[in-house]
Amino acid sequence: MTTNTRRVLVIGGGTAGSAATVLLRRAGLDVDLIEARPDWNATAGSGITLQGNALRVLRKLGVWDQVQACGYAFDEVGLTTPDGAVLHVQADIRTGGPDLPGTVGMQRPKLQQILIEAVRASGARIRLGVTAQSLDQDADEVSVTFSDGESARYDLVIAADGLHSATRAMIGIDTAPEPTGMAIWRTPAPRPASVTRTDLAYGGPCFIAGYCPTSESTIYAYLVEALRDRSTLDPASYAEHMRELAAGYGGAWPEIAASITDPAQVNYTRFDRMLLDGPWHRGRVVLIGDAAHTCPPTLAQGAALSLEDALVLAELLSGDQPWDEELLSGFAERRVARVRPVVEASVQLGQWQLDGVRDADAPGLIYRTLAPLAARP
Repeated sequence: MTTNTRRVLVIGGGTAGSAATVLLRRAGLDVDLIEARPDWNATAGSGITLQGNALRVLRKLGVWDQVQACGYAFDEVGLTTPDGAVLHVQADIRTGGPDLPGTVGMQRPKLQQILIEAVRASGARIRLGVTAQSLDQDADEVSVTFSDGESARYDLVIAADGLHSATRAMIGIDTAPEPTGMAIWRTPAPRPASVTRTDLAYGGPCFIAGYCPTSESTIYAYLVEALRDRSTLDPASYAEHMRELAAGYGGAWPEIAASITDPAQVNYTRFDRMLLDGPWHRGRVVLIGDAAHTCPPTLAQGAALSLEDALVLAELLSGDQPWDEELLSGFAERRVARVRPVVEASVQLGQWQLDGVRDADAPGLIYRTLAPLAARP
């Protein structure tokens, strides 16, 4: 690989940061990646739903074969009553094209490990347990001081440090995620033989009860409820509490609920929304992924949009255009046009439930939002 003289720092080794690192190294750029967590988030999370437009980028990264081998592919989603009766089965929109599945469910740690291995194989310099403490810019470079006392200069810094991005604040962008009024309980679980796709039940004790197969032997299950103060709920009771909520559902849920016994496996988080309307950069520091936008998982597009950010930015940086204001402003404008409808629709789907709207055209909104994602980002 011929190394480009330009040097890039990627802050954050999650989905967006890892993808950007691999793609920029493939283009011959000199890339450093820092990740705050010493374990590189290798074991965090229960499951993830990857729609076709996410799979398209993962194929571009060269990891599709591993994803396909570790995950569970399916092409439809079921809508059920709380007692488990199937009301409707809808074919997934193949947003990645006809040669990729509509959806692949995966254990999130499996995806992270695949991306870690791809980053390591790319030849990027990796430093774990390290953060950026200061960013000092001039017209041509960014001087970065790190938490371990080291410093270096870069032609560009890509901040992929997540929803609560420290970099976003460091460069003077005060936009922050806002709660939507919903929260979600998640847990991994063994896969009942009857579970071969995502099924969603609306109503019952929660707004949504759903699950997604993540391998031949596993699923992740989730229950969406109104956001409330859970600070007084002992984490040791999380499994018991999720079982109590799951008891209101039939179909595969009794078998799933019986397996929810480890409170350490149960995660409770709120739904947030955020979209940077203006430029996603200041000088030579640019935000991507959850640092620039986030939405509730009602359309399962969070990881896909982050992967697309990495792909589009890497393509722009690998071209002949100067790394200037025009390039970075154009990147954000291009991405906002694609991201905004997803963020707004994801929030609207939840708001209809919060407001008790019973005649909302949810299927129509979902189709209108997801169908355009089949086009290249």
